[in-house]
Amino acid sequence: MQSYPRPSEPFVHVTREKADGTCPECGASALQTYPVLSEGGWWDVTKCQECLCSVKREQGPLLGGIHLLIDLV
Repeated sequence: MQSYPRPSEPFVHVTREKADGTCPECGASALQTYPVLSEGGWWDVTKCQECLCSVKREQGPLLGGIHLLIDLV
């Protein structure tokens, strides 16, 4: 059985990208796009960082950030 070392990072985080536009709920221009894992699989979402309103939600890659070699062919 192979064991994996304990991660050295205290928190898990994902890179968020700034998105253009304003929130339809609160009017803030603090929109960011990032991947989210839910019971329905991976989603690419754009959310307001002020009120957490979901502005856009699209089905993401099947395995999220994992890229298989077969996908590169």
